[in-house]
Amino acid sequence: MNSHRQSATPVTTMRVAPLKLDVSPYRGGENEPLARWFVELDAAITARQLRDPIQQVLFAMSKLAGRAKSWAYGKRLAEPHCFYDLDDFKRELKKAFEPPQSEFRARAEFLKLRQGKYDLHSYAQRARYLVSSIVNEPIDASTQVVTFMAGLNDGPIRNQLFREYPKTLDEAIERAMQEEFSIKQAKFGGFVARPPRQQATTYNGPEPMDISLPM
Repeated sequence: MNSHRQSATPVTTMRVAPLKLDVSPYRGGENEPLARWFVELDAAITARQLRDPIQQVLFAMSKLAGRAKSWAYGKRLAEPHCFYDLDDFKRELKKAFEPPQSEFRARAEFLKLRQGKYDLHSYAQRARYLVSSIVNEPIDASTQVVTFMAGLNDGPIRNQLFREYPKTLDEAIERAMQEEFSIKQAKFGGFVARPPRQQATTYNGPEPMDISLPM
């Protein structure tokens, strides 16, 4: 009898309805912590019960904006299956936007790099650093050289490099440093200017009176 009642009792399962949590858009800015955005993204995917890897990637891409959106859709346009799951999407996004391995920002900054008010040494060091930050899709040597030379301030150093046209960035930097040294040597003639020697002042007349003393 008891067994008959147990078999007749219907079993009900609680089904949780999907919760549509929102995610703030990620634009790829320097002040946007990517790790925090990943936490928001994971929470929203779990709440929405998105289990298919493709759906997870598409949802994540829909929450991008600005430069990050341009990067993701540009990459997908060139290779439709570039993000095969959410973890792969996160890895690629971190490579492109998370410092210090921000290859997307490093590439953009290098291509717009100009010497401006910086001295030659600081300008060369910045160019080297940006190029070294681009690992996955490095800029070709010719573009590195042309960008570095074009960014130099107008003058004899820039003109000399365009006449010689070095083959590598290191060679271009070395020649620029040598040219700067030669210009300084020619300007000062190899001698360091000394300040003029001061002469002692002598008084032939009476000693001046100190007016600060009481009369």
